[in-house]
Amino acid sequence: MASRDNAARPASAPWLSLKAREMLEAWLFVSPTLIGFLVFFLGPLVAIFYYSTTEWNLLSQQATFVGLRNFQNALLENPDFWHVVRNSVIFALGLVPLNMALALSLALALSRPFFGVVFFRTVFFAPVVTSAIAWAIVWKFMLQGEGGAVNQMLAWIGIDGPNWLREPNWAMAAVIVTRVIKMVGLNMILYIAALQSIPRDYEEAAALEGASRWQVFRMITWPLLAPTTLVIMVLTTIGSFKVFDHIYQMTGGGPENGTLVLAFYIYQQGFKFFNVGYAAALALIMFVIVMALTLVQVMLRRKEME
Repeated sequence: MASRDNAARPASAPWLSLKAREMLEAWLFVSPTLIGFLVFFLGPLVAIFYYSTTEWNLLSQQATFVGLRNFQNALLENPDFWHVVRNSVIFALGLVPLNMALALSLALALSRPFFGVVFFRTVFFAPVVTSAIAWAIVWKFMLQGEGGAVNQMLAWIGIDGPNWLREPNWAMAAVIVTRVIKMVGLNMILYIAALQSIPRDYEEAAALEGASRWQVFRMITWPLLAPTTLVIMVLTTIGSFKVFDHIYQMTGGGPENGTLVLAFYIYQQGFKFFNVGYAAALALIMFVIVMALTLVQVMLRRKEME
């Protein structure tokens, strides 16, 4: 059959052997992905590594080679760097568990058919496709100390709300909650897909054996959700370290640098203070931190699954 297919194939390049034509076709098929990888990933990565070893203020035509000086400055000499890393870790620790718990709760409630389930799924997923800047602007007005919608609703039950985005003790929590509300719909859909792939026979057999709903969830549903949970945990952690738009629009890193996270700090150094070399070094450090956290999560989750 294979020889008949090859014989029927038009000889577009008769001067090439059959093996050479197959190799050429294979390279043509993978070339779009390969070009995209080289241009949009490997090329920028090499450029960032080069600029991280230079001192360049973006306005001059020449970058001065300084070796590992930018890394030394970030890791050993600049206390602001560790303050920013601490803020990024706090942001991730607040966002990831809250996002995953809320997404799983919504998925459990909306995974089975009932009247209006499509409407509720749409409502919770709609913020995901909303413009991040528009979302941040709306919440910035809602969280104002005087006249904000949130404080007005709290006033109805006798609570005098703070100026959420202007007080250091509340700004980070406010940004985390708005980010969770925006992105929880995506993880909810992933969990719903995973729940609907679990055979009903398992849960029905456990129910016939007298297992409670909590026991069914803990012994059957949760273990079968483990691969999906690992994917969601890794993606949400990576996304939490890359958060920029909410910080830029809602707090600008304030108050008192209380919400200054790593991605926004890199932007400040590169495009506000024109320290491109230092910003490139920070970007590489963030890349290493995210990779390390991802590997740790994968290892711990696999160990738990075993």
